[in-house]
Amino acid sequence: MKNELQELRRSAVVSTFGPGSVVDFRAGGGAVSGIAAGLEEWDRSFPPAGLAHPQLIRETRLQKKLGVKGFRTPPVALERGMEGDPDTRRLVAVRFPKWLQCPSCDMIKPERRWKNDPGKAYRYCPTCTETTHGDSKVFVIPVRFVMACKHGHVDEFPWDWWVGHRPECLVAKRENPDRHPGLVLRSERPGLAGLILSCPKCGARRSMDGVFSKKTWERGPKCHGYRPWLADGDESCGKEQYAVQRGASNLYFAVTESALSIPPWSDTLQEDLGDLWSDLTDLDDLSTLENYIHHGLSNPFVRSKLESILKERELSPGQLAEAIRARLTSYGQLRTDDLRPAEYRQFVTEPGRSRTLDIDFETRRESVATEIVPWISRVVRAVRLREVRAIKGFTRINPPGDPDSPEVARLSKEPLEWLPAIEVRGEGIFLALNEDRLSSWENRPDVMARVSQCETRHQADWKERYGEDGKPPQTISPRYMLCHTLAHALMRQLTLECGYSSASLQERIYAGTGEEQMAGLLIYTATTDSDGTLGGLERQGKSGRIAGILQRAIDAIEWCSSDPLCITDMMGAEKSYSHSVCHSCCLAPETACEAFNSFLDRALLTGDGTNSGLGYFEEMLRRS
Repeated sequence: MKNELQELRRSAVVSTFGPGSVVDFRAGGGAVSGIAAGLEEWDRSFPPAGLAHPQLIRETRLQKKLGVKGFRTPPVALERGMEGDPDTRRLVAVRFPKWLQCPSCDMIKPERRWKNDPGKAYRYCPTCTETTHGDSKVFVIPVRFVMACKHGHVDEFPWDWWVGHRPECLVAKRENPDRHPGLVLRSERPGLAGLILSCPKCGARRSMDGVFSKKTWERGPKCHGYRPWLADGDESCGKEQYAVQRGASNLYFAVTESALSIPPWSDTLQEDLGDLWSDLTDLDDLSTLENYIHHGLSNPFVRSKLESILKERELSPGQLAEAIRARLTSYGQLRTDDLRPAEYRQFVTEPGRSRTLDIDFETRRESVATEIVPWISRVVRAVRLREVRAIKGFTRINPPGDPDSPEVARLSKEPLEWLPAIEVRGEGIFLALNEDRLSSWENRPDVMARVSQCETRHQADWKERYGEDGKPPQTISPRYMLCHTLAHALMRQLTLECGYSSASLQERIYAGTGEEQMAGLLIYTATTDSDGTLGGLERQGKSGRIAGILQRAIDAIEWCSSDPLCITDMMGAEKSYSHSVCHSCCLAPETACEAFNSFLDRALLTGDGTNSGLGYFEEMLRRS
């Protein structure tokens, strides 16, 4: 019997509430906490399985990077099935934690020991419900503490270990756990020290003070490798575990990858090839393409695909083979370590003419206004964009650093040929910085010293998490912090100029040195509905507008309402690896920032007030 709890947004399933995350639901008036099931359950509970599912999307570059053949969007139940009946397919959540507490009598027990109604997910306290004389049920709620380890495992809080039963009480409970009255968790005064766990049978008592201390769990029970989101997916662990609140933000960090659809992978030919592309990439000898096309015509599925392509494009088998061969050659040269250099080149180079219609990427280059020429070298309006975001795993306790770290927990017991993803379509503005001026600025001793302080803290924290051999996947350079802070300043100003909310905008930073030298940023809308394609943002990139917007953005952050505390770096959190930044000037919504509001410093844009030239745009401020 299925219990339908509630709906989730598709975008949330590949971010905050992906497989392995704890989700709070409501069921018949009662609170239910569950952990979202893994991908094998997607195949079982929402057929057809795998890439045969119709709710499928593709992004060639991202598929190669993640080693999959396609992506599935979080499934949507249909109002009516094939025969007119309601669609009963649902994604599954597993109850977690299983210890529940009565808010009236403060008793905590496993969920099997609470009263339930057949077919209902909620549980209620029979004793307290009787006192209401049947007027209403007293629903029990999930306990607030759970255990987690850095390798993605979660477990129930060890309540019996924490309270410290008397020996005879503990023996009796092990022999007959259903006869034990349970434990009581009651708040006697504010704070964790006043939250008392007690056993009414033996009288053992202990406060919850120190429950979040690392020292407490150094001598506590070790992790059992529990993975409730995977059926029979537990594994050996034995590592140290930590107590966290059930709704804490550090209980689940999604590890995501994203890519913009760019030519030639965003045109109609790639879309037409569809399912055939995976077979084409497996060909060992590209000279056999003509044979594949000819032989494929004998396969009903392949034949229908190829005949459609040949007819619509008025191509011969040889011409189609040549087009595919060129595409496969480009595919073999794709860099999977970093997808952004290819995107950057699409923005900064003149768009070439293509015989194939591009359906997901359209840009228009604007002339750079003379007022901002010393600082900006390219302005590009992205009239049409498509981004695919996929989730490949998650971490607990610490936010994701290296996406290939052993701390990244898997979404499925065994690797599958697909991953969950969503696609968003929108518009945006791309700016590239003046490389000559930037090269001179980033080599200034004061700039390098300021950035190196953030990089040193970042490196030290990384080594503490991953060991001395660990190396962060990204080096924090002056150009990266400059581009990142500029993106935040522009997003704040654009919300005033174009009418989009700050949560509707997102940044994509292009910063690199060496062979892949980049210095640019893309501000774009990233919503799954039509609000992201109304044109209000990209129109702000026109030559007559963007210069004023940039100048006003820099002017707006020259002074902060929290100065002088902000500019002297007394407001920023040390773990953010930032300098002069706070919520009054440059911090953005978490959904808008790709670096969790880290690596920011507005002094790199406007200077520190000493007219030393530290700020990249300091001369712009003097002119205004």
